[in-house]
Amino acid sequence: MPRAVVVIDGEHYPPVVAAALDGLRRRYDVVAGIFAGGREKLRGGLAAAPGLAAAPGADLGGLARELGLPRLAAVEPGGDDVAAVLEALRATLREARAEALVDLSDEPVIGYRERFLLMSAALAEGARYVAADAEVRPQRFARLDAMPALGVIGTGKRVGKTAVSGWLARRLDGRLAGRGGVVVVAMGRGGPPEPELVRGAEGLGAAELLAASRAGRHAAGDCYEDAVFAGVTTIGCRRCGGGLAGAPYDDNVREALPLVEASGAALAVFEGSGAVVPPVACDATICVAAAGQPLEYVAGYLGTYRLLLSDALVLTQCEPPFAAAADVAALAAAAAAVKPALRIVQTVFRPRPAQPIRGRKVAFFTTAPEGAVPRLAQALADDHGADVVLVSTGLADRGKLAADVARAAKEADVFLTEIKAAAVDVVAEAAAAAGRELVFCDNEPRAREGDLGGVVDDVEQLAGERFAARGRGRPAGARRGRPDGEA
Repeated sequence: MPRAVVVIDGEHYPPVVAAALDGLRRRYDVVAGIFAGGREKLRGGLAAAPGLAAAPGADLGGLARELGLPRLAAVEPGGDDVAAVLEALRATLREARAEALVDLSDEPVIGYRERFLLMSAALAEGARYVAADAEVRPQRFARLDAMPALGVIGTGKRVGKTAVSGWLARRLDGRLAGRGGVVVVAMGRGGPPEPELVRGAEGLGAAELLAASRAGRHAAGDCYEDAVFAGVTTIGCRRCGGGLAGAPYDDNVREALPLVEASGAALAVFEGSGAVVPPVACDATICVAAAGQPLEYVAGYLGTYRLLLSDALVLTQCEPPFAAAADVAALAAAAAAVKPALRIVQTVFRPRPAQPIRGRKVAFFTTAPEGAVPRLAQALADDHGADVVLVSTGLADRGKLAADVARAAKEADVFLTEIKAAAVDVVAEAAAAAGRELVFCDNEPRAREGDLGGVVDDVEQLAGERFAARGRGRPAGARRGRPDGEA
């Protein structure tokens, strides 16, 4: 039977908990318990338990004997020190070699916030979280044996994950060129039915992406964006759906692993999709979150789990209109409260055209919001000498985009576009039809606080060290469901 740790509280009479445990033992090997606080139903005026800041606990030894638990730890999930709570939960699960965390507690001791902490701790240790009417299972991660794996995961769509992935791939490919460079595996909602190899080093332009689009492929997918801007070999995969903890409902990433291993690369970068975590055990991980997201999406709910998986956090869009300075500071503080050792870099994006556009009349197509238009136009003018006649934010809105491309055909010499959404099948096709030059535009991350390059280099080195360690028979995360590289 699977080994289980149970969560109990003092708001239930111990005989009631003991009866529930008797039934639970028909399905689980109950090896330990976590006393989460509460004392209303505990008799005898029990003394405060070590580790409980506010909730008086019990004579844990006596309670453990009454319930037939081999071990009983005291952890207060409602405590103010979130990192300490998570580490105490994880330590108990780790020491018990638990495969499940079974929650027999309830309000008022364990509320909604506390349940997500329990889930996050369990998932980070490769254990499933089980409650009366819910179960959250850890993802089963495949293992890559040929080279270190670096994961880039996100906390949602349009947080800048692909821009960060392309930037770090370009940087690390240069550092690792003599050893085989970098291969990027990108999974997306519009990916191919079979993993697709895209050789970015051979040079990709409008003609190649148009040919791919006309052949029925999603040529604005992340694998093409990475290949164009990073100039590295990429492998495009697909996924459908995403669970609470980031598992895809369906994907073909595992089918890409033979291509990865045959690439001869020194490092594989696995890029997530939206909030979906790639189904491959990574030796080190960078999480990307947008500063304008609700704080709970990044440092609460199961954003907490994603932070626990990560060695660094890149906060993007750390400026108005996306986020005020106070909001950025609050988000960074909340992430640090979950994982104090997490390295955090605050960044902004600036447009970087793939070809010169100085002195040209430019129509720029982007997925950015309307509020960002003045800053984008100014950056293109100041940094690249463009005469910006139009900034369209309709790249992901085909209805709006139609009018914008028609206007661009009349006013612009150059169609400048991000490689996203309808960039190829609408914007590139319209440029070709109007006889206008098409130039692709990257979103380049620039550090506002912290050293982005230094963090990327350090995380890559960490991935290599962990890869070497597991190659010597000391995997960083040995249990099913727990990614290698988990700190």
